[in-house]
Amino acid sequence: MPELNIAFEHAYVPRQLGCEQVSAQRPALAKFHAPEIVFGPDSLAELGYSARRLGARRPFLVTDPGIVEAGWVRESVAHLREAGLGPVVWHDLTPNPKDHEVQAAYHAYAEAGADVIIAVGGGSCIDAAKGVAILSANGGHILDYEGVDHVVNPIPPLVMVPSTSGTGADVSQFCVVTDTANATKATIISRTLVPEISIIDPRLLTTMPDWLNAATGLDALTHAMESYVSLAHNVLTDHHSLHAVHLVTKNLLRTLLDPADEEPRTAMAQGSLAAGMAFTNAILGATHAMSHQVGGLLDAPHGVINGVLLPHVIRFNAEQDPARYVPLASAAGIDTGRLPSDEVAEVLADRVRDLADSVGVPRGLSCLGVGEHNVADLARTTMKDACLATNPRQVTQAEIESLFRSAM
Repeated sequence: MPELNIAFEHAYVPRQLGCEQVSAQRPALAKFHAPEIVFGPDSLAELGYSARRLGARRPFLVTDPGIVEAGWVRESVAHLREAGLGPVVWHDLTPNPKDHEVQAAYHAYAEAGADVIIAVGGGSCIDAAKGVAILSANGGHILDYEGVDHVVNPIPPLVMVPSTSGTGADVSQFCVVTDTANATKATIISRTLVPEISIIDPRLLTTMPDWLNAATGLDALTHAMESYVSLAHNVLTDHHSLHAVHLVTKNLLRTLLDPADEEPRTAMAQGSLAAGMAFTNAILGATHAMSHQVGGLLDAPHGVINGVLLPHVIRFNAEQDPARYVPLASAAGIDTGRLPSDEVAEVLADRVRDLADSVGVPRGLSCLGVGEHNVADLARTTMKDACLATNPRQVTQAEIESLFRSAM
C-alpha cells in the first residue's frame, strides 16, 4: 500500500500506512489540508460565485431525491443561474453510494460536457461527487481506486454544500463507495479529494429527519475521538478534535429536542467541520474500519453503526494506553481530576453509550441485522481497511472478531 503523506507526532513517522519508531529527538512535522470554507446562515447564496471563480460554466450538481424535495436544489440552482451558469442536476442516488451509481453519474457528467462538480447533500452525495471527479480525470471503474493515493491525475474542482452535521466529507480526503458485488465499502484516500470550497449553511440541517441528525452527529463524534487517539494525530489536528467533542456532546441532543433552535444547529455544523478537518489529516481507527464493513453488508446508516461500536473500541484501545482518552473525556464534560486514566476511559465509553441511547441508537449490532454467521467475514474485510492502520493499538483478526461479538 503506498505511503500516506501524514505526519506522526513525537516518535512516529508514516511507513506504508504503518508506524516505525524513530528517534524521539526528531522534531514533529505537521501537515494540514483544508478547503476554503464559507460558513454561516445563508452562505448558500455564495454557491454561484464560488463555482464561477473556479472556472465553472456548466457545473454538475450531485444530490438526492430528499434534498430535491426539501427545496435546497431549487435554491442552489437559482444561485448558480444568477451567476450566469448553466447547471446540470443529477439526483439518482441512494444512501451509502453504490459503485454502479457513481459510474452512472460519471456517464451523465461526461455526456453533459460539465466542468466543476458540486454536491448538495449529505455524505453520500459528496462521496458520489468525488467519485465522478475521480473517474472524469482517471478513467476506469471507481473501485480501481480503493486504498491510498491511487488517484494519480488531477481532478475537476469540487464545491461541497453539506446538508448534515457529521460526515465531514465536505472537507476530507476520503471517498467511501459501496462495493455491491462483495457487500463491503471501499475506502478511497487521496489528497486530491480535498474539495476546493466547502459552503456550510446551518439552514440546510433543519430538514434532516431525526434519525439522520442523530446518526451524523455520532459520526462527527467518532471522527473527533478517533482522530485524537490516531497514530497520525498532530498539534494541528488535536485542537479540532477536542473542540468537536465539546460541541457535539453539548449540542446533539439539543438539536433533537428543539429542531428550530438556531444556536445548537450552528454549533453542530461547526462541530462537524472541526471533526472533519481533524480526521482528514489524522485519519481514523478501528471503529471506522469495522463500521465500513457493517455498512457495506447491511446498507445501514454509518453513524448509527459508529455509535454502537465506538464505546467498545474505546475500551479495547484504553486497555493498552488510556491516557490519551483523558483530554477527550474532559472535552465531553467529564470531571477527570480524581480518577485514574483507565477509569476515565471507561466513564467516557459509558458517556458515549449514554448519548447514543438518548438519541435512539440501538444498543447492539444484532438489532441492525448482524449475526454470528457474519462475524468472521466482517473481521476479515476489516483487516484490509485503510483506517485500521492508524488505530492506536495494533489489532489481530481474532481481536476484531471479539470486538464485533462484544458489540452484538
